[in-house]
Amino acid sequence: MGGLLDPAVALPAAAALGLFVGSFLNVVIHRLPKMMERGWNEQCAELAGREPDAAPRYNLAVPRSACPSCGHAITAIENVPVLSWLALRGRCSACKARISPRYPVVELAAGALALAAVWQFGPTWKGLAACLFLWTLLALAFIDADTQLLPDDLTLPLLWGGLFANLFGLFVPLSSAVIGAIAGYLSLWTVYWLFKLVRGKEGMGYGDFKLLAAIGAWLGWPMLPQVVLVSSVLGAVGGIAMIVARGRDRASPLPFGPWLAGAGAVALFFGPQINALYFR
Repeated sequence: MGGLLDPAVALPAAAALGLFVGSFLNVVIHRLPKMMERGWNEQCAELAGREPDAAPRYNLAVPRSACPSCGHAITAIENVPVLSWLALRGRCSACKARISPRYPVVELAAGALALAAVWQFGPTWKGLAACLFLWTLLALAFIDADTQLLPDDLTLPLLWGGLFANLFGLFVPLSSAVIGAIAGYLSLWTVYWLFKLVRGKEGMGYGDFKLLAAIGAWLGWPMLPQVVLVSSVLGAVGGIAMIVARGRDRASPLPFGPWLAGAGAVALFFGPQINALYFR
């Protein structure tokens, strides 16, 4: 892959690909939690010794995307990233119900992340791997913000993907990646149990452990203190902002995954420079 694409071609191609991947990520963000809920209900039914309730097929491909208000099936021309939303002025073409601006936001974010990854790492296997890492973080951030869930269907492939990428030393030596995965999981696992012993309640979910382990597998163990520090600062600032702007209850839990994902992206692009500034 390296050297086969001219940057003048690779950069716009990466941005365009990112936009279409962002459109798919919108489907993942919306449907994956519902698929998980269906799976839990089926498991509960089996444990209770009864047949699961019959339900129509539902996955990332079926049924076809439709307006939640009127059921109008989204046509191909209405599904062009960003442009369709702008052309429709954020409204369903059939019933004129409002379409959330978050859809083009996710698409633009996926395109911008792909552009930044190829700009930083070039049209190489490393650049492609960075895109996959960032796109998965983006999906996890939005799912956690919506549901306070970090699905194993994303965190575990992300962890194994990091180890596989670093089997070839794309980002860090394999030994650093393995230690990063172990240390990432154990560090938040330790915080979880200390918090539970002191406060008598859970302070975070197991998905957070797996996400930090995955970030450690991609970026290596030296990045973990930085990721934890940056995510904690971002989480504190974001939590205060939500309390002030939305009147959010201080006792209600805040998802930590979006801040971990954001800190992982920052470490991917600027981690070595930040560590160098700190140690200097």
